[in-house]
Amino acid sequence: MDIRRLELLRELRDRGSVRAVAEATNRSTSSVSQQLKLLERESGVPLTERVGRGVRLTDAGRALAVSADRVIVAMAESQAMWDEFRHRPTGTVTLLSFPSAARLILPPLLLSLAKRPELRVLCQDRIAQEDEFIGLTTDFDVVIAHSNQLSPAWQGADLAIFSLFTEPFDIALPLNHPLAHSESIEPADLAGETWIGVPEGFPYHGVIAEVQAVTGSPARVLQRFSDFSITEQLVAAGLGIAALPSYTTRASQAGRFVLRPLTGGTAQRQVALLSRHEKASRLAVRQVIDEVLKATAPWRPAGAGSM
Repeated sequence: MDIRRLELLRELRDRGSVRAVAEATNRSTSSVSQQLKLLERESGVPLTERVGRGVRLTDAGRALAVSADRVIVAMAESQAMWDEFRHRPTGTVTLLSFPSAARLILPPLLLSLAKRPELRVLCQDRIAQEDEFIGLTTDFDVVIAHSNQLSPAWQGADLAIFSLFTEPFDIALPLNHPLAHSESIEPADLAGETWIGVPEGFPYHGVIAEVQAVTGSPARVLQRFSDFSITEQLVAAGLGIAALPSYTTRASQAGRFVLRPLTGGTAQRQVALLSRHEKASRLAVRQVIDEVLKATAPWRPAGAGSM
């Protein structure tokens, strides 16, 4: 069977429609359909079936897609072995990160990779819900993801997963706030404060919930934003306080506001690197992963890494 057709079958499994596969692979829908029909002829069994206006994989199609996973990983590992033999980790690597981690990771990463002109790294940032990052590995070689510390969204996913760091949430205060000179803050100190929060359903509301539990009164949330850079600006302007991730916020704090740890606070998030196995097998991608691990080493306990 043609490995390129096996790749299309797997893409159909992961993306759910011929149109989505066509867009992701820069083909026409008719071309994708034709290649899948040829693969079906090669395999000798129906691989797809009609559902409304679309198609889905049959049991045989799903089984062959699993086999395709193994074949594609093996091919990528073979190519990586050959690249390593030639000492040439060349090519383009695509990397996606959520914005606050990008501020922390990308400057040292890109400075280091600037010494490796044979590698081209194309970076993007995107605000995404934690359960969306696994799907993004279909479009990017490397995905920097965040999730709730207790039950990360990628747990059990069939991916190459590298733990980067576990990040606590601190309290961000305007420079002239009465608590700005405190070394740490008790939850009871925050009763009656005005908050800049996150949208309902985001995993970062834990600090406000902890404060509410201690004070016994609901927090007054003035505005809600998923983009922490907006929250930082509002805190710096004196419009409220916020719970912000400690390490990634310190990278952009620059004397605009202060961060103080919350005594007894348990709100944390895990930050990890996700990659499909065949992508992580590419020597160029492995080199980028190594550089990401180096860039995040100061925030990672000794011995932590792949999961």
